[in-house]
Amino acid sequence: MKKPLLQFTEKGIYCDAAKVYLDPWKPVDHAIISHGHADHSRWGHKKYITHHTNVPIIKHRLGDINVSGRAFNEPFMINNVKFSLHPAGHIIGSSQIRVEHQGEVWVFTGDYKTEDDGIAVPFEPIRCHTFITECTFGLPAFKWTPQDEVMHNINTWWLQNQAEGKTSILFGYSLGKAQRLLKYLDPSIGKIYTHGAIENMTEVIRPMIDFPVTTRITRETKKEELLGNIVLAPPSAHGSTWIRKMVPYVTASASGWMAFRGARRRRAIDKGFVLSDHCDWHSLLTAIEATGATKVITTHGYTDIFSRYLRTIGYDARTEKTQYEGELAEMESKSETEAAV
Repeated sequence: MKKPLLQFTEKGIYCDAAKVYLDPWKPVDHAIISHGHADHSRWGHKKYITHHTNVPIIKHRLGDINVSGRAFNEPFMINNVKFSLHPAGHIIGSSQIRVEHQGEVWVFTGDYKTEDDGIAVPFEPIRCHTFITECTFGLPAFKWTPQDEVMHNINTWWLQNQAEGKTSILFGYSLGKAQRLLKYLDPSIGKIYTHGAIENMTEVIRPMIDFPVTTRITRETKKEELLGNIVLAPPSAHGSTWIRKMVPYVTASASGWMAFRGARRRRAIDKGFVLSDHCDWHSLLTAIEATGATKVITTHGYTDIFSRYLRTIGYDARTEKTQYEGELAEMESKSETEAAV
């Protein structure tokens, strides 16, 4: 029996014909990496291939690794298997991985979104036979508000807090979400301060993107300097000694999970803004349809519900277990947060 072009193994998604893994979660010899988030780019592989804008990002995160960069739509061969990287629209440097061999084409998305955020290269539908998709927000309840409206609401919230003499603290993952927020914060309102983890990552990305000026918070920063201004911080800073020194403050989180009633309360956040770097329900269905694929494999999120729905509308759909976590992965550990202070 012919082996599938891509197989799900204990180490990750494996292409036996090329002897290469896609976003493996255990150390392997040869890995193609879709993007820089921790659940997709892990330390310990002997060789990495990724999009060239993701090279400095994963080097910053993983240290001295053997990595080579490729351009979008640039074919490269490994053991007679044709690979290419294509825009995923998830975060800067994020790619879908196209795999072609003996007339068969598979596409692995990693993580993706179809809304153009003005930072990542916008998602590009790729024709294929089999499409491997996340479904982090694969429920009909998830329907995103356009980014312009969300950012207007965030800047209005900042202004209101400023009028009350309070510091605004906005939580977003240090890679991707923080830069998306930063790009559209209005610096005419006040100064934009950053937690060290976010500032470190933004320094890596700043040569590629035009961002407003930011000020790193240090031990010397006085809370009086922060009043009326905004602080970008990773979610793991919430409740830390670092943040308790900023009283009086108001907190907010920018996440797709803020669409769920009760999510803000459970996280003890004052305000929630629904902003995700993943597809909502409609975007997932639109993206899948645009590929022309007849087979769909769901890897993380509401996998069983989403794949069951896909089968009802005519797709050959199934789920596979992986160690990808979607937006749940976009949380630094306390140790990472403290190390960056």
